[in-house]
Parts: sequence; C-alpha cells; structure tokens
Amino acid sequence: MDTDGMHDLDRVLVLGPGGRLGTAWTAGLTAGLRSFGVDLGEADLIVGTSAGAIVGAVIATGQDPARLATVRRFANASSAPHRPDPAVTGAVFAVLSDPGLDPADARRRVGRIALETVDAEAENQLLAQRAALIAADSWPRRPLLIPAVDAESGEPIVWDATAGVPLVRAVAASSAFPGIEPPVAVDGRRYLDGALRAGTNTDLAGDARSVVVVDPLAHRHPHPTADGAHILAPDPAVVRLLDAEQSDPEAWKAAYQAGEDQAGAAAEGLRAHWRPASAHG
Repeated sequence: MDTDGMHDLDRVLVLGPGGRLGTAWTAGLTAGLRSFGVDLGEADLIVGTSAGAIVGAVIATGQDPARLATVRRFANASSAPHRPDPAVTGAVFAVLSDPGLDPADARRRVGRIALETVDAEAENQLLAQRAALIAADSWPRRPLLIPAVDAESGEPIVWDATAGVPLVRAVAASSAFPGIEPPVAVDGRRYLDGALRAGTNTDLAGDARSVVVVDPLAHRHPHPTADGAHILAPDPAVVRLLDAEQSDPEAWKAAYQAGEDQAGAAAEGLRAHWRPASAHG
C-alpha cells in the first residue's frame, strides 16, 4: 500500500465490519443517504473492512448499493451453504478477550485456529458469493483500501489496486472470520478478516479533513476514531436485529430496510460534514 498523499485527503469513508446483517444495514444506509443527496461514494478514499469491504467495493466501483437490497446475491447454487462452527468462533473470541495477550500474539493464535479450518470447497463457495455480491472483477479507479491479516504470521496487510491481488480475493479474505468463513489463499498464503487488524481500521483515514465512519458494531466494540470523525451507527432497535444474526432472507431485507430508514435522520447531520472542501470556500 502506498501511503503517500494520505495526509492531504479531503473526504474519507470508513466502512467497518458487521457480519452478514451488518453488510445489509450498511448497504441500506448508503443507498438511503444517496436518495437524500449524500453520496458517500464520492469519497477521495474508501477504507472497507469485512462487511465494509463488500459494500466498499460496490460503491467504489460506481455501483448503486441498492442492488444489495435482497439476499439473493449470496446464493451459490453449486453446493450446500457453508455452516458456521460456533466452537471455532468461541475459541477465537476467547483468545481475543484474553487481556494477557498482546495484539500480535492474539492474531497469531487466532490464525492457528483458522488454519485448522481450511476447506477448499467452502473457500470456493465464499469466493463465488463475494463475486456475486460485488459484481466487479477489477479494482476501481477510486482509491480503495482493504485490510486483512496473515493467518500464519498474524501480520496485518492492507491491499489496494497496486497490490496485484484480485479484488474478489481481497474482499473475501477481509470478510473471512474464523469459524464463519475459511481463510482465503492469496499468493500461497492464507488471510483472515481485516477486523482482526484494528476493528474498523479508522487509522487508515490518515489526516483527512472529513472522515465518516459507518460502524455496524459500534455498540459491541467502542473504538478510538480519528479526531472529528462523524460516526454512523445502528439505532438501538436495529442493534437487536443485527445481534440476532439470523440467516434467513427476511432478516437480510429487514436489516437493509433499517439502514435505509435511518438514512433520513443521518443525512441531516451529515450534509455539512460531507461537503467537499471547495464547497466551504
């Protein structure tokens, strides 16, 4: 990742992790904001992590996030759906909640757990699902950063268009949380969910004048944010929906609609913050 110029950016959009329903809520929110005249896709840089990588890839490539209004784009008719493993996710969260581990050691331990779940069929299914969701083969011209974590070394990595990594693999790896999805192979190594690097990865916004953070999990993991960042988080009623983590199509549609419904109030507080610097002159 080339960080030159990151300190003189005008507007940066940070899209955080949030699982399946967090993806739907983020898509609904960004689509709703567009209908109210606030287009977050105009950002000079988009940072997309996990669920945010999916929506980030959609809007950075110039697509309307409203195309994610229904769950059908998760469909993969070639095989039965991959089932999450609660024992694996439980072991991962036990590691992440251990106060005696430094972050690098915790990532390595999580990586070891994840590497025991390597599954070629499940990985192919994940890639097919992500390809259907983002509907784009090439990295966009608009700058897009997608974080992930090396499963073996525990080292974080941030991919952009110059990295030579296929966009679909970058998105799949960034959204591969152990126990829910298998680690994804990139150039002979395997990678995990980008949220393991630093949650929403707001630090990648640099010193941009205006930073908007869309964080479906703000209620679970409060995190430091860039000075002056404008945070968009689910309403309390929506939190209950996202926390239920239902996998049926109706839950997806409800989460998307909840994001869309929240957009009106969010747009009111966001318009002045999101105007380009030239509009303030």
